[in-house]
Amino acid sequence: MIKWSTFFFLLTALSISNTSKAQSCQKTDLGIKAVINSTAIEVQYYSPSTVRVLKSPDGRPFTKESLSVIKKPQKTAFNVKQQGDLVNVRTTALNVALNLKTGDIIYSTVKGELLLKEKQHGVKFSPFNDAGNTTLTVQQLFELDKDEPIYGLGQQQEGRMSQRNVTLNMVQGNLDDYVPFFQSVKGYGVFWDNYSPTVFTDNAEGASFKSEVGDGVDYYFMYGGNADGVIARMRELTGQAPMFPLWTFGFWQSKERYKSQDELVDVVRQYRKLGVPLDGIIQDWQYWGSNYLWNAMDFLNPEFPNPQKMVSDVHSMNAHMIISIWNSFGPHTKQYKELDKIGALMDFTTWPQSGSEKWPLRRDYPSGVRVYDPYNPAARDIYWKYLRDMYVLGLDGWWMDSSEPDHLDVKPSDFDNKTYLGSFRKVRNAFPLMTVGGVSTHQRAVDSGKRVFILTRSAFAGQQRYGANTWSGDVTSSWSALRNQISAGLNFSLTGIPYWNADIGGFFLSRFKRKLDDPEYRELYVRWMEFGAFTPMMRSHGADAPREIYQFGQKGSKYYDAIEKYINLRYHLLPYIYSTSWDVTANQSSMMRGLVMDFQKDKNALDINDEYMFGKSLLVSPVTNAMYVKPGVSEKETIQVEDFSTIRAKETYLPAGIDWYDFWTAERFSGGTKVSRQTPLDIIPLYVKAGAVIPVGPSVQYAAEKKWDNLEIRIYPGANGKFVLYEDENDNYNYEKGVYSTITFTWNDAKKTLSIGDRTGSFPGMLNERKFNIVIVGMNKGVGENVTRQADKVITYTGKKMVVKL
Repeated sequence: MIKWSTFFFLLTALSISNTSKAQSCQKTDLGIKAVINSTAIEVQYYSPSTVRVLKSPDGRPFTKESLSVIKKPQKTAFNVKQQGDLVNVRTTALNVALNLKTGDIIYSTVKGELLLKEKQHGVKFSPFNDAGNTTLTVQQLFELDKDEPIYGLGQQQEGRMSQRNVTLNMVQGNLDDYVPFFQSVKGYGVFWDNYSPTVFTDNAEGASFKSEVGDGVDYYFMYGGNADGVIARMRELTGQAPMFPLWTFGFWQSKERYKSQDELVDVVRQYRKLGVPLDGIIQDWQYWGSNYLWNAMDFLNPEFPNPQKMVSDVHSMNAHMIISIWNSFGPHTKQYKELDKIGALMDFTTWPQSGSEKWPLRRDYPSGVRVYDPYNPAARDIYWKYLRDMYVLGLDGWWMDSSEPDHLDVKPSDFDNKTYLGSFRKVRNAFPLMTVGGVSTHQRAVDSGKRVFILTRSAFAGQQRYGANTWSGDVTSSWSALRNQISAGLNFSLTGIPYWNADIGGFFLSRFKRKLDDPEYRELYVRWMEFGAFTPMMRSHGADAPREIYQFGQKGSKYYDAIEKYINLRYHLLPYIYSTSWDVTANQSSMMRGLVMDFQKDKNALDINDEYMFGKSLLVSPVTNAMYVKPGVSEKETIQVEDFSTIRAKETYLPAGIDWYDFWTAERFSGGTKVSRQTPLDIIPLYVKAGAVIPVGPSVQYAAEKKWDNLEIRIYPGANGKFVLYEDENDNYNYEKGVYSTITFTWNDAKKTLSIGDRTGSFPGMLNERKFNIVIVGMNKGVGENVTRQADKVITYTGKKMVVKL
C-alpha cells in the first residue's frame, strides 16, 4: 500500500529535473500538465473525485469534444507536492501521483489506499492511416490487483460477472453493447472516451484499452467509494437518467410481427377480456410495406389502412403503443432521397439484404437499404421531420431497432465511410448514442407533456440521459441464454445506464422444433417471465411463434396461471418499482443491482452471476435450468414430455451481514449462507432484506387504473430500514420543476415503530388522505402468496407525520 501522509502548499509551477532527462511540470487552472519522454500529459479536474487524463505525442496538439461527456472541467481546490520522482496532486477526495521519470499515474485515496496504477511505460502510440488521415492507434495499460473484481464494459452474453482475464473486441453488435467503462470493487471507475473499434484486454501484462483511432489517449478516472458512488460520478460526467412514465413499468406484449392493425388491436382486446393486466403493445417492422420502402415511417402496408384509428383503439382500452423505427432507409423512401442529397447515407451492407421478403432471401435482388449518418445534425433533423408525422398520431414511444447498426458482410473499407465527424471507424461505437439522442432531443423540444420513451437495441456511454431502455438483442431461446441475460443486464447497469430488458422467452425458437408445443419451451418461457418481472421493463417478444398469454393455455392450466401470476405480481409491486425509478433519477441509483453494489465487503457475493438485487430490498434468484421435463417417445421419435412428479429446488446464496426473508413463506434466514428453496413452476426464489419497507399496490388492469389510496405497507423486521414512496402525475416533465411528492417510511427495529414522515411536495391530483395497511411480516405467514390480508394496523394518513407502534 502506498501512503502519502503530508502535503505542502499549493504550487503555481514546478520545474523538476531527474538524472535521465530534464522534465517540466506545471500547474494549470484545472490541474497539471507535463511533457515526459516526448509524451504530453495533462490531468484535468472535473470534481474533487473525478479527473480527465489526456496524453499525446509532444508537439501534436490534441483537443476533442466528447460525444459522451457533457460536464465541463471545474476549477477544483488541490494541493501539489513533489516526493522524489512523484508529483502528488491532492483534493479532498483523491490523490493523483504523476511519475516524472516514466509518465505513469498512480491513484489513491486521501488515506493513502492504493486504487489503481498505470503500468510503467504503459501508454503506446502507433501511426495509423484512417481513410487517408494520418492519426494514431492508442493504448493505455493499467495494473490491477491480482484478485480484484471489475465490472461493466457494457453487455456481453458470456455469463460472467467479474470481467477479469478477458479479451473483448469492442465493436457494437446485435447481442453485444459495448461501453468502454469498468468499475472496481475498490470503489473506482475508468471511462475510456474513444468511439473507434477498441480491444479491452486483461491478462498477465495488465488491463488495457487499445483503440484503432485516436489523436491521443483520453480517459476519466473517478472515485466513488462504492458502486453507487462510481455510477453517480459517471452520470455527473455523462448525464442523469430522466424518469420514465409509470405505464412503461407495466407489462408489454409484442411479437415479430403483427401483420395488420386489426391483429394488433385484437391482442389488447383479448388481454382486457381475460382480465390480464397490460400496459403496452408494440408494432414491429413492415407496416411500411416492401423492403424498397424500408423504414418509410409511414403506414404504406394496406393491412394498416387507418393508423389513427389503430392508435385510438389502443388508447381507448387504456393501453399504450410504440412502433418500430430503424436507422436505415430503403431507396424508394422520401428520407433516403433527402439524406442522399446531403451526403448523409453510408455505403455498407445492412439488413435487409434483399428486396424480396421470401425466404431464402434473393441476394440477386438487393434491397438498396442504406444506413444514415446520425453524427450529422442535419440528418438527425431530417430523421425527426418524418418521424414527427408518426408522433402526431399519438404514438407513445419508439422502438429503435438495429441501433448499433446492423453491419453485415463486413469489409475493412466499410469503416472508411465518411461521416459528419470523420471516418465511420473513428466514431463507430457511438452510433447508438447519436441516433437515440437525435430522436430524444427532438421530441423533448416539441413536447414536454409526454416523457420520452425509447426501446433500443444498442447503447453507448451517456445514453441514459436520453430516456432509453436497451434490450439485449435477438437472443436465441435456450436455458444458457436465459442465464446469460442476468450477468449481461447487471454489467450493463454497472456502466451507469440503468434501464435494460430482454425478449421474454428469447427471440429465436430454432432450438425447439415443436415451438410452443414443446413442454421444455413452455417451462423456459415461464421461467423467463419470472425473471422479466424483476427487470426494468417486462416485455414478451419473439419470432417463430406468438407469445401472448392465451397461447400457453387457459386459466386453470399450469403455464397460463404461472404467467398471469407474475404479471399480476409486477403490478402489485409498481409502487416499489416506480419509487425505485425515482431513486435512479434523483440519487443516481440502479434498478438491477449486482451483489457487489450492496455487499461490497462480502467476498462470497462478488462473482455470483445468477442472482441480483431488484431495487435495494429484493434479492432475485431466477431458475435457469429445466426441472420438469424428461425424455419421452412419440411416433418413434425421442421428445421432451412434462414430468411434474417431483418438485425440484434451487440453491441461493444470501449475502452476509443481514437477515433475509423468503418472500413467499416469510421464513427468516441468516445471511452468509446458502439456502435451498423448492421451485415448483410458479415459484422463483425471492428474498427480502430484513429492515425492508415495501409498499404493495392494488390489483389493476393497467398501471394508472387505481390511485394508491389503500396501500399495503410490509415491514420486514430484524434491522432498521427506510423507504421513500414517490408519486407524481405519472407522465410529463413537471417533476423536474418539483411537481411531485414523497413520503418517507422509517422502521425502528428496536422500538418496533414505523415513522411516517410529513409528505413533502405536491402535484395535481395528489391524494390528501389515504389508508396504509401495515403488515409485520413474520406474524403473517405466506404474505407473498396473497395480495390482500388482514393488516396488523390500519391507519389514515393525511400528510402529517405519524409514529405507529407495532
